[in-house]
Amino acid sequence: MKKIVLAAVFTAAASTAFAGGLSDPIIEEPVIVEETSSSAGGIFIPLLFLVLAAAAASS
Repeated sequence: MKKIVLAAVFTAAASTAFAGGLSDPIIEEPVIVEETSSSAGGIFIPLLFLVLAAAAASS
């Protein structure tokens, strides 16, 4: 009878010891924000095309 009680105690102690095992930590990746250049660079090429088209049409 003592062996059964002792086995039950060890089983209960072992199950509670492993109940909340270690898990991998959750690491959030940093958010990377890139700075964009000014919007004037995007309008330069169409304006240059319009100037060249106007120069070609006038000659």
